[in-house]
Amino acid sequence: MQVLVRDNNVDQALKVLKRKMQREGIFREMRARRAYEKPSERRNREAGEAVRRARKVARKQAVREGLIAAPKKKPSSRQAPARAPAAPAPAAD
Repeated sequence: MQVLVRDNNVDQALKVLKRKMQREGIFREMRARRAYEKPSERRNREAGEAVRRARKVARKQAVREGLIAAPKKKPSSRQAPARAPAAPAPAAD
């Protein structure tokens, strides 16, 4: 995996590298390889993951077909915080 460092901005390059590694699943694999996993535990984990994937697909399909309401979206942390309404200006007599 390769990341370019622009303008000696190592912090930004490190951030990009971590994001790429997260997408590739390297951190998850490192955590999994930290200790031995018995074959029976592996089968149980993989079966649980398959059930979760199937439920997610079924939930998305039900939302598309209108059988259930779509989940409310959480406000993005990138948006500006909501401001309180401004106080009305005093009336001129």
